[in-house]
Amino acid sequence: MNPKLTLIKNAKIVNEGTIFNGDILIEGSYIKQIDSSISAKSSDVHVIDAEGKYVLPGAIDDQVHFREPGLTHKATIETESKAAIAGGITSFIEMPNTNPQTTTIEKLEQKFDIAAKTSYANYSFMFGGTNDNLDEILKLDVNQVAGLKLFLGSSTGNMLVDDTKVLEKIFESTKMLISVHCEDEATIKKNFKTHFEKYGDDIPIKYHPVIRSEEACYLSSSKAIELAKKTGARLHVFHLSTGKETGLFSNKIPLSEKKITAEVCVHHLWFSDKDYDTKGTLIKWNPAVKSKKDRDQLWKALLDDRIDVIATDHAPHTIEEKNNVYTSAPSGGPLVQHALPAMLEMYHNGRITLEKVVEKMCHNPAILFQVARRGYIKEGYYADLVMVDLNNPWTVTKNNILYKCGWSPFEGTTFKSRITHTFLNGNLVYQNSKFNDVKFAKRLTFNR
Repeated sequence: MNPKLTLIKNAKIVNEGTIFNGDILIEGSYIKQIDSSISAKSSDVHVIDAEGKYVLPGAIDDQVHFREPGLTHKATIETESKAAIAGGITSFIEMPNTNPQTTTIEKLEQKFDIAAKTSYANYSFMFGGTNDNLDEILKLDVNQVAGLKLFLGSSTGNMLVDDTKVLEKIFESTKMLISVHCEDEATIKKNFKTHFEKYGDDIPIKYHPVIRSEEACYLSSSKAIELAKKTGARLHVFHLSTGKETGLFSNKIPLSEKKITAEVCVHHLWFSDKDYDTKGTLIKWNPAVKSKKDRDQLWKALLDDRIDVIATDHAPHTIEEKNNVYTSAPSGGPLVQHALPAMLEMYHNGRITLEKVVEKMCHNPAILFQVARRGYIKEGYYADLVMVDLNNPWTVTKNNILYKCGWSPFEGTTFKSRITHTFLNGNLVYQNSKFNDVKFAKRLTFNR
């Protein structure tokens, strides 16, 4: 059992734009005190010396696909949340395109029940909008559900919302945050037809960003934003992949006041179309990884605050599925275990500061989704904390990959930074590659 009181000593604390030396006292599930020096006044206090290490708030991943129910040969809430904890992600928001899809309140509560029993990390779920479930959307408790997810481009099953009247009605009728996947289906189908006629099923993977083009992304994103402005809806555009789209977003006001926000994913910040030659379908995502120029423009918009959040879009498939020819290889890949180490590598490369990593992966998801008492290192907040050694290199190998699918697009990559400890709701749940198998996860709640 974990002790009631835990004292983290001599930490470099990264929080709210500053790095400072200090101690953190945890009592029960919460941070009780933060100070330059705190004494252990009782033998019951478990002291952890963080000398030389950095302590960050636990990351909040606003977009994952953990594949349960129905697709559990790829992943489960248990396996992927465990990988997330090892990667410093302490809270996740999971998407509705499972089987069955999360498009009724009954199906939503079934997923909450699974997570309550099996999740290693704090959890919430998006509710999926369709062309015919507005009545269900209007019944949602806005303080108990992360938000609404709409697929305005490619999707599975019947989750493509392509009826413009229905779309406008949803935007007008809900005060919930609406997250959208934006790719124009007609443009993609036209581009695909051209390449299929030339190559058949075995289209070279390098044409993926040509098929799922800048035009397809921009057309859909700009339409969604236009509709949000018309209706006053609160819109969050997932996984930007093009430089052109960044021009649709603003940094003129604080995030808490924005009605239109954007996210970028780790893979769009790390890879470019040059990587298709070596990674093939392992980096086939929707939207597609595009050019170095796009990647540079995404970084620029991230750093100047037009893009608000870094997420993963963690979406595992088996290696057998990914190794198919183009038309049969599914899009998506696993990322939660390696997202924070990848961004810390970008810190080492001089691309982003530690303070900005914390802002985009911890603070801003909490602000954007109005998550209650998480995403910061503050007295009275839940003690979701990650301890990082910035100079402890390790290489991603099959032996240390925790995803159920057993592979990673980062396999063979050496990261300079290592996550040594993860605390969840005040409990030490991960330490030096070993897990506490007692599950301390809680359902996220929201202050709306």
